[in-house]
Amino acid sequence: MDIGKTKRTSPSTTARGHATRLRIVQAAAELVAARGVDATTLEDVMQASRTSKSQIYHYFADKEALMCAVVKAQSDRVLELQSGCLSGVRSLEGLRQWRNEVVSLSRARHGVGGCPIGSLASALADRSEDARALLVASFRRWESQLARSLEQMQARGALRPSARPGDLATAVVSALQGGLLLAQTTRSTRPLELALDMALAYVAAHSTEDLPTGVAS
Repeated sequence: MDIGKTKRTSPSTTARGHATRLRIVQAAAELVAARGVDATTLEDVMQASRTSKSQIYHYFADKEALMCAVVKAQSDRVLELQSGCLSGVRSLEGLRQWRNEVVSLSRARHGVGGCPIGSLASALADRSEDARALLVASFRRWESQLARSLEQMQARGALRPSARPGDLATAVVSALQGGLLLAQTTRSTRPLELALDMALAYVAAHSTEDLPTGVAS
């Protein structure tokens, strides 16, 4: 599917049209989070969003196009939250605090749902090139958020000049995704804690600071 053809006609530019499209995407995102991509039909979305088939197809050419919109919406939501969590990280202590926040969020949900972006990647990356491209961009945005914090650490001398913030950020996000998947499966945050501790220890190996200890309350 050509991502440029996700809408058969130009969507309404009115506030009402925008609200209708947003309602469709939000309903689809909630259904996908609860049931998965395969178990979510356009008919389900129509019912949940209180829209007609003609309204659905006014904004989305097919289910794949709608799922791409869900990827973007969920990615924006998760990355906005993460941006707030990471904006003040300037040290290993700050990374430890971010780690604890991530663990606390997972613990509050008992691991249910895992990572919204990771779950969509598992469902869509092998079946939709358009969705996969959006997911790649989402993970890169997440890595960039981490890399900026690491670059600031490097600029103030807390990270060695030889360290590569981009590579370290990729390693941390990779550990995070694996930990969230296992936390979702086991309904325990222990795998997530271990994965993030390992990743932060890897960052600490390139740092001039000592890694603080402590787990999420």
